[in-house]
Parts: sequence; C-alpha cells; structure tokens
Amino acid sequence: MPTPFHLAIHVTDLDETRAFYAGLLGCAEGRSTDTWVDFDFFGHQLSLHLGTPFATTDTGKVGDHMVPMPHIGLVLALPDWERLRDRLEAAGTAWVLAPSVRFEGAPGEQWTMFFRDPSGNPIEIKGFRDMDAVFAA
Repeated sequence: MPTPFHLAIHVTDLDETRAFYAGLLGCAEGRSTDTWVDFDFFGHQLSLHLGTPFATTDTGKVGDHMVPMPHIGLVLALPDWERLRDRLEAAGTAWVLAPSVRFEGAPGEQWTMFFRDPSGNPIEIKGFRDMDAVFAA
C-alpha cells in the first residue's frame, strides 16, 4: 500500500461517530480524548474532532448525478467494496448515490457509492476489479 494519508475533519457527536465508523464501517478505533477520536480508515488515519462539519454543495458531476463536494473517499478492491456495500444496505443506509458501476467495459471501470456519516460528512467508496486500473486513462 502507498503511504497512508491522514485526514482530520469535524463531527458533531463522538458516540454516533464511533457507532458509524467502528460499528458499521468496521474501522478500528485508535487514540482518543473527550473531543476527538482516531480511526484506522481502511489503512489510513482519520481523525474526527468535535466541531462544525465542513459545508458541502451538490456540484460534483458523477455520471448523470450531482454529488456533494468536497467529500472524502476511498478505493477498495471490488470484493471488499461489495462486502461493505452489503453491510451498508443491510443497515438501511440513506444513499446520496446508490451503489452503481461507472465506465463499464472502459479503462477505469469502477463501482461507486456515496453516503453521509451521522454528522453529514459525505463519503464516496469506489470499488475496482483491477486495482491497476485506478489511474487508467
């Protein structure tokens, strides 16, 4: 894996945040205080601090859909993406963009899904059958 990234963003409630990131997404909890918590976000460090989440607007064009910008994202191998999709569907996730495939049969073929965490932070998860195609043009 390339060098992990670190991202720190605001959330409104640490108990809801823990239930979502650890309980639903399956991220291991790291260090924390009474005002923030770190998670192993699929190999990356995600620090979630109490505060006002960043503002978003639906200005990102994904196929025929407009999605929230900015957003955080992740790329998974397709089997891992499918397992996560199934967990999110079983939990009744409210989709910003329901799981779907884009660029089918073309370079960069990918599956995508958009949803929000309990604080409203938008998240996109992409799945690739061929991880070497992530940067394919």
